[in-house]
Amino acid sequence: MFKKIIAKYKERYVIDKLDLADSGETNRLNLLVLGPALFFFGVLDLIIVIAFHFNHLRDYVVSLIYFGIYTVFGAYVYIYSKWVKVIPRNKAYIWKTIPVYNIVNITLWAGVYNFYKLNQPFNGVLVFCLVGLIAVCVFSFSPLYFLLALSLAMSAMIPGIYNSFGVTALLDCILLTIMMFVLSLYKRRVEKKYIMMLRKQKLSLEAKTFGNFTLIYNNKVINFSRSKSLELMGYLIYKRGTSVQSKELISVLWGDRADSARYGSSLRNLIVDVKHTMSELEIQNFFIAEYNNFRINPESIKCDYYDFLEGDTAALKSFAGEFMSQFSWAEEVAGFLEQKALGK
Repeated sequence: MFKKIIAKYKERYVIDKLDLADSGETNRLNLLVLGPALFFFGVLDLIIVIAFHFNHLRDYVVSLIYFGIYTVFGAYVYIYSKWVKVIPRNKAYIWKTIPVYNIVNITLWAGVYNFYKLNQPFNGVLVFCLVGLIAVCVFSFSPLYFLLALSLAMSAMIPGIYNSFGVTALLDCILLTIMMFVLSLYKRRVEKKYIMMLRKQKLSLEAKTFGNFTLIYNNKVINFSRSKSLELMGYLIYKRGTSVQSKELISVLWGDRADSARYGSSLRNLIVDVKHTMSELEIQNFFIAEYNNFRINPESIKCDYYDFLEGDTAALKSFAGEFMSQFSWAEEVAGFLEQKALGK
């Protein structure tokens, strides 16, 4: 029976790490926002504690430790997430999600710390519940890991919750913990269904990069309203799922001397054009815009360039020295691919 449960869990909730590479990038971008927020929260509270209790800091050591951990951890999350921007896609999800597991653990146990060390039982329960709900809504991670993290933190808080709030509050907290785990299962199930849909879409969506760049959907060339929109998509496909900021896109599309303030509106028009075209064709989760970062999901498109990089024999033979030849920035890439094709 136990083997059947494991097999059923794998069938419904386990996703290949390569398929989760794009979710890893979303995790990374969310961490780039959350890291500074934790850092400034910790710094601000440290300043307040020191300013108001400078002559009695020994009495507030537990508070200084609490806010100091937030400060250090916020800096770590931001620096690490910057560092893992470019990672091979087969390792991307694991490396980019490591701080998520760290942050869930540390902030859940921050609730326990609130409860026992800071003598703030209500804040402790509140932190535990908020962290669990925000984590499951914002990040992609293993439900089993989430269950383990929730269970350990809740187990530590059970005696305190019972003594401070009574048996009814304890049962409510246990029920909420179970509900958060069930929510994480539901989210992972939705993720898996979505990825299965993208696999079907990949059969119809293709990028041809050798020679002139062309996007094809259902055997028809995709045409955009604006000429630069195709070049924008070409560059994002070349970046293979790595997020690209507006400044870099403006430099690529309009030259190194292009002014972000002047061409910002032009780029926004291209983004609108791409989104509108994808929506009309019902192409989902291919072009992704998050926090002024833009990327495509390589797992949702067939591409000769990607096959070439993976060492596919047919792709290697089909390369004739030209790569997205209508774009000037692609010349250097063509040279790199030529060297790779020659085995140098």
